[in-house]
Amino acid sequence: MRSEIGRRNKSAAEEKREDAAEFEVEDLRDDEMLGKRRNVFAFLAWDLGLDSTHRGFTRDKVLDGIKGFYILPDNRWYRTWEKVILVWAVYSSFFTPMEFGFFRGLPDHLYLLDIFSQAAFFVDIILQFFVAYRDSQTNKIIGSLQLIAIRYLKTHFIFDLLACMPWDIIYTASGSKEEVRYLLLIRLVRARKVLDFFSKLEKDIRVNYLFSRIIKLIAVELYCTHTAACIFYYLATTLPAVEEGYTWIGSLKLGDYSYSNFREIDLWNRYITSLYFAIVTMATVGYGDIHAVNLREMIFVMVYVSFDMVLGAYLIGNMTALIVKGSKTERYRDRMADLIKYMDRNQLGRGIRNQIKDHLRLQYDSSHTDSAVIQDLPISIRAKISETLYKKYIEKVSLFRGCSLEFINHIITKVQEEFFLPGEVIMEQGILVDQLYFICHGSLEEVVICEDGSEEVVSNLKLHDSFGDVSILCNIPQPYTVRVCELCRILRLDKQTFSNILEIYFQDGRKILNNLIEGKERDARMKHLVTDLTTHIGMQEAELSLRLNSAAFNGDLSQIKSLIRSGADPNKKDYDGRSPLHLAASKGHMDITLFLIETRVEVNISDNFGNTPLFEAIKNGHDNIASVLVNEGGSLNITEAGNFLCSYVARGDIDFIRRIISNGIDPNSKDYDFRTPLHVATSQGSYLIAKMLVEAGASVLLKDRWGNTPLDEARLSGNRILIKLLEEARSLQLSEFPSCSQESAVIDKTPLKRCTIYPFQPWEPKDQNKFGIVLWVPDSIDELMNTAVDHLKLDLPPTASCIIITEDAGKISDVEMINDGQKLYLITTQA
Repeated sequence: MRSEIGRRNKSAAEEKREDAAEFEVEDLRDDEMLGKRRNVFAFLAWDLGLDSTHRGFTRDKVLDGIKGFYILPDNRWYRTWEKVILVWAVYSSFFTPMEFGFFRGLPDHLYLLDIFSQAAFFVDIILQFFVAYRDSQTNKIIGSLQLIAIRYLKTHFIFDLLACMPWDIIYTASGSKEEVRYLLLIRLVRARKVLDFFSKLEKDIRVNYLFSRIIKLIAVELYCTHTAACIFYYLATTLPAVEEGYTWIGSLKLGDYSYSNFREIDLWNRYITSLYFAIVTMATVGYGDIHAVNLREMIFVMVYVSFDMVLGAYLIGNMTALIVKGSKTERYRDRMADLIKYMDRNQLGRGIRNQIKDHLRLQYDSSHTDSAVIQDLPISIRAKISETLYKKYIEKVSLFRGCSLEFINHIITKVQEEFFLPGEVIMEQGILVDQLYFICHGSLEEVVICEDGSEEVVSNLKLHDSFGDVSILCNIPQPYTVRVCELCRILRLDKQTFSNILEIYFQDGRKILNNLIEGKERDARMKHLVTDLTTHIGMQEAELSLRLNSAAFNGDLSQIKSLIRSGADPNKKDYDGRSPLHLAASKGHMDITLFLIETRVEVNISDNFGNTPLFEAIKNGHDNIASVLVNEGGSLNITEAGNFLCSYVARGDIDFIRRIISNGIDPNSKDYDFRTPLHVATSQGSYLIAKMLVEAGASVLLKDRWGNTPLDEARLSGNRILIKLLEEARSLQLSEFPSCSQESAVIDKTPLKRCTIYPFQPWEPKDQNKFGIVLWVPDSIDELMNTAVDHLKLDLPPTASCIIITEDAGKISDVEMINDGQKLYLITTQA
């Protein structure tokens, strides 16, 4: 019970200490570091912030160029010194105008105080050469003495050094020259320390914001009137003694009290009178009792009143802002207070607390957070701004090498800008990533967390690099931990938006995956991912072919055009080996068929079942599409035509048989039993099919394996009409061979071959207005050329001659060289 109470008291005490240390960087000491520094001197050096070693990753990565002795700006002893020097800065800022206006050489009782003041500021100058600073660009603590010295010498060193000069002694040594006394005003530069104090006080949520602002406004007003009072008195004392009566204070009478001998009046009365003059002049509600007398005073009053108008507007505006609320600092304080309550309620650790506070401070700095400023602008203007700001970074990202300009512009309009402080972990190893990042400024590192908890740096990420891409594109856990080395400006794109863009730009998506593979092949640790990436590319291409085939099946021409324009391959097959042309021909989509032919798709491509697009068109009764495919050189490519035809004759599909024969299938094709389609039709008594086959040129007298002819099969069926049809066909076929025995002539007859002849050269682009002609191959090549010229209606000059060549530009000299269904080209030559 006691231990529990002790733990609660300890926890409460720690919370109080954390609240008291708000807006201060945590002390660099911790138990681990103290354990490493057993030496007493090392401990004191660390406590004073004079050491160059730091605990944990954050300090190691935040500090840059650490060499030798330095002082951390958040060291508690240095913060104490800053408070001491602040007191002297307040004293110097208010006493310097008074010394300038009311004294010609310091009194003895103030001389020693001034020496202490200048000595303190001189010590502060020396310390400034050893105080590390935070770089505004990288947000890293710079501890290099050389860089610290260069920075201080280029900023405040000259003025700080001149402010420490003994100007009273120099004034006396120069013969009391008035021009030398003007240099005393250089000490007013010390007021910047007071301004820095008020700036920190406004953001300190331990102090009431209204109180801090009112104190600042009162201090500004007092300082301005105090300085003006000293200048008013100075204007009166710089005239010769005989003319001092012709000044505002020398000629002043308030009731019965005269200031004609004002130098003899005590200092306090003279200062109060000068301050009264300054205040009533600033308020411009004076009673006329004090006014400018000579020309110098009139000029200064005019300048002073003009300045007071600006000062009054500043004071009124700030007071109005305090009443209305809503200032940037106040919103920052309110949000910080809410976050602290949230962190206390959920008992968040010190590390995450400090990260949250640092991020909020970074957002408060307007130089780092510009994106919120343009949120109210129209999206078209924001897109132009994004292109101006981010295009130079995105187009140089190695992941997007070779991608189209449209894709790059689309990415640019969707990215969001973020900043990360040194030491922050953006991605943890093993998590699923939903953001893709591109580096615009700064550096990061990729770290592998080993099983024993140790860390190993894999690579450093610089400008134009990206991370999170492997996890997003391959849908795998993040392989590395990504940690910030210096202040980073990063562009972020969420996974869903990136995926939506890739759905539009498929070709760019493949380039991105190829670029990713090239980058990982050089990384020995990532080579195992190359296989996964290659598999992922194959899966994407298969999915793309499915989408293209789906659009062809559904008749969506616009989707097909979009897919092909984005890089989809129209010859890519699906899991059944079907191309988009197969599906368009089978569904009767004429517009899609014509578009695919225009894109130079393979017309005679076969699926896994050996079917061509022409077969699909014929099978589904789309004769118009079949005609277009035939004109483009389409063929059926049926390997076992006899078995194929016999099976459909057995089914009784007369329409399909008619279409298939009209497109070049030999009606005398035989199956494995040497039976022709006519054998099957007559054996089944199918008169209509038998008549259609006879009209198509089917032989009545061909014998099967058992020596039966179709006429024999008809006689066995007993169908008289069918027998009569076949007998008439037999007589007609035998009449074509009068010099030969009837049956042997028919049996030994060589099957006829057909060919398609086109009236142009094979290497010429196809013309939709030029058609070929399908002819039976005669006995001689001359007869074939004459028949082709007649059917194609070619008008040849008397001196012209013709030749027939193949697709490979080979000349045909004998009809025996022609294969069944071959495409030939009729070429005209001059004798």
